[in-house]
Amino acid sequence: MLRRFALILLLVFSGGLSAQAPYPSKPIRFIAPFPPGGATDTLCRLLAQKLSEAFGQPVTVDNRPGASGNIGHELAMKTAPDGYTLLLTNSSTLTTNPHLFRKLPFDPLGDFTPVSLVATAGQVLVVHPSVPVSSVAELVTLAKTRPGQLNFGSGGKGIQSHISGEMFKSMTGVNIVHVPYKGTVQAVADLVAGQVQLVFSDMVPAMPHIKSGRIKPLAVTVAERSPALPEVPTMIEAGVPGYSATLWWAVALPKGAEPSLVQRLNSELGRIIALPDVKERYASLGMTPAHSTPHGVTDLIRADTQKFGPILKAAGVEPE
Repeated sequence: MLRRFALILLLVFSGGLSAQAPYPSKPIRFIAPFPPGGATDTLCRLLAQKLSEAFGQPVTVDNRPGASGNIGHELAMKTAPDGYTLLLTNSSTLTTNPHLFRKLPFDPLGDFTPVSLVATAGQVLVVHPSVPVSSVAELVTLAKTRPGQLNFGSGGKGIQSHISGEMFKSMTGVNIVHVPYKGTVQAVADLVAGQVQLVFSDMVPAMPHIKSGRIKPLAVTVAERSPALPEVPTMIEAGVPGYSATLWWAVALPKGAEPSLVQRLNSELGRIIALPDVKERYASLGMTPAHSTPHGVTDLIRADTQKFGPILKAAGVEPE
């Protein structure tokens, strides 16, 4: 009996130690819900590397593209909220997809626990070299003389690159035709090939082609010039008053994560994005470091969801 009692105590004690194992005690999966090579993927890999260094555990990027980010988000939603699956979400999926799909496989506000913003960025309006313009004003003039003849590619219906194009149409009065792709990387590839004439692109997939001269930058979509393209004017400077379109990214966990875990990750992400080498990498990508409370992410989702609804409706975008 004494031996049996001692064995029971040992098992209970061992279980207690296991339950109190410090986080993280095993590898972490970081879901990127868009294809490799794009802005989300590149940012996810940078953060994964730094988290791995901080935690002493592998942090592996898991690309799950498709359905405008829905596939990766649904996968993340169905995992345990124990911190071993992280999601790099973004403004497009959480704020425009509710207007694009009659039935989302997840609730943007109810099925995730936000941790923190990690980055914001503008986009860059790029054109194929065969388009005979060197400024936004010249592009507007050309588009008005050729209504319906210029195509703009995007990363998909309702993605920020699409919304940026629709804003440009409504604010300048031009008639350009939307051509959606499965990702902005693919849209830029077809721009380089001359299949479309312009793209409102994320900085990451556009920069190599800008540097090689295969596409021409005309303007950035944010209120201030990008450190990655300091010579390129903003849309406002280029003659489109009030034009501003910004992307943002945030880290989230599945619904039900413990507040202490959220706080631990929030603090670690705040430390990481303040590192000099991370700031330098962000600048090269045309991104701005961002950090917030979990509630700050929630407030941003609500505000942007209301903002983008009318834009998509005016563009004639109907939910599927």
